[in-house]
Amino acid sequence: MNDTPLRYQSGFGNEFATEAVAGALPQGRNSPQRSPLALYPELLSGTAFTAPRAENRRSWLYRRQPSVVSGRYQLMPASAWRTGGDAVVPVPPLPPEPLRWAPFPITDAPADFIDGMHTLAANGDAEAQVGLAAHVYLATRSMARRAFVNADGEMLIVPQQGRLTLVTELGVLSVAPGELAVLPRGVAFKVELPDGPVRGYVCENYGAHFRLPELGPIGSNGLANARDFLAPVAAFEDTPGSYELVRKSSGHLWRAPMAHSPFNVVAWHGNLTPVKYDTVNFMTIGSISFDHPDPSIFTLLTSPSDTPGTANCDFVIFPPRWLVMEDTFRPPWYHRNMMSEFMGLVHGEYDAKPEGFKPGGASLHNAFVPHGPDEEAFERASSADLKPQKLEHTLAFMFESRLRFIPTMFALNSPQRDARYSDCWAGLQDRFQP
Repeated sequence: MNDTPLRYQSGFGNEFATEAVAGALPQGRNSPQRSPLALYPELLSGTAFTAPRAENRRSWLYRRQPSVVSGRYQLMPASAWRTGGDAVVPVPPLPPEPLRWAPFPITDAPADFIDGMHTLAANGDAEAQVGLAAHVYLATRSMARRAFVNADGEMLIVPQQGRLTLVTELGVLSVAPGELAVLPRGVAFKVELPDGPVRGYVCENYGAHFRLPELGPIGSNGLANARDFLAPVAAFEDTPGSYELVRKSSGHLWRAPMAHSPFNVVAWHGNLTPVKYDTVNFMTIGSISFDHPDPSIFTLLTSPSDTPGTANCDFVIFPPRWLVMEDTFRPPWYHRNMMSEFMGLVHGEYDAKPEGFKPGGASLHNAFVPHGPDEEAFERASSADLKPQKLEHTLAFMFESRLRFIPTMFALNSPQRDARYSDCWAGLQDRFQP
C-alpha cells in the first residue's frame, strides 16, 4: 500500500468518507462525467438496491482501474474448503453425538490464508444465502501478490495465534488474537503475516449481514458498542506488477491473472466496509442476584433469519468477567438446545471444560445434543465457596445457528478429533436422595 500509517474510523454501519489523496472524492455526485484525478467510480453493493434505507449497505469506490479489468478465470484444484451442508454430508450418516477436537497443528508446509483454510463443519446453502461454515485457518506465509474475493459469504475472522494484516480494497486492518475482523462479501483482500505462522477461526456467513443485536430491556448501552468498531481509511498499493486473483463462487475456487494490483482504491465513501473489533471493549451483562442467565447475553454480532429471534448465526463471546450470583451453579448448566453450537477457544481456560478444551481446538454440539460441564467442573462448581469470583485470562466464542452443522470428512478423520469426548460425563452418578 502507499506509505500511509495505519489509521481507522470508528463505528459499525456508519456512512464513511475517506481519501488517500486529497481531492480524490467527488463532491455532490457519486459518478460524475469526469471523476477527480481521472479515477473510475465503482459501486460495491452488499444488499439489493431496494433494501430499506436502514438496511442498505453499499460503498462507492474511486479507483485507478475498475475491477472488471482482469484475465479469464480458471477452476482451481479442490482444497479443504467446503461450502454448505450438501457439500459436506458424511457417509455413513453421523450419530447425534457431541464432537470435540484438540488444537489443530500448524505444519511446516507452505500455505497462505487461502491454501491453509480447512472447513470443520457447515450448514445451509450459499446459493440460497442461508447458513454458514466454520473453518480453521493454518497459514505459514503471506499472500504476497495474491488477492481473494469471497462471493459466497461474509467472513468473520477470529485470530487465535499470530497477528494478521488484512489488506483490503478499502484500506488496511491489523488484527491480533483477542480481536476480530468482519470482511463483507465481495470485497477483495489479502492476508499478510507480520509474526510468522498463524492459526485461527473463520465464520463464513452465507446469510444476512452481521449486525449488532437489539438490546431490548438492557437499554441503549451494553454488549458491543458501535463506536468501538474500527473501519480502515483509504489506502492504495502503488507497487507495479501482476496479481493472481482468486474468487470463491458457488462453492468453487477460481483464479484469474490481473496485470495490476486490485488494491487501487484511492478514495471511497459508504457504509459497506471491513471492520475490526477488540473484545476487551465488550460490556458483559450478567446476574447480580441468583441464577445463570442464558448465553445469549454474550451476543456480539448477529445474522438474523426470516424467523424473528432465531438467528441464522449468532456470534457469542465468553470474555473475562465477574461471577457474583448467590446459591447458583455458575458454569453453564446442562442443556439441550434447538440451536446448534460450534465453539472455539482463543486463549485461557473455558470454565465448563477446564481440561479437555484447549486454545486452537473446537467443539460441536448440534441441535438437541445434550452437553454441559464435565465431571470435574461439576464437582468443583457444586462445592465452591460462592464469593465474588473473576474469570480472567480467557476468551471463548461460539458460532450458534438455527441449522444443524454437518462436519466435513477432514474434521471427522482428523487425528485431533477426540474419540472419547463423551467419557468426560461418564462419572456423573445417580445421586437421587428421596
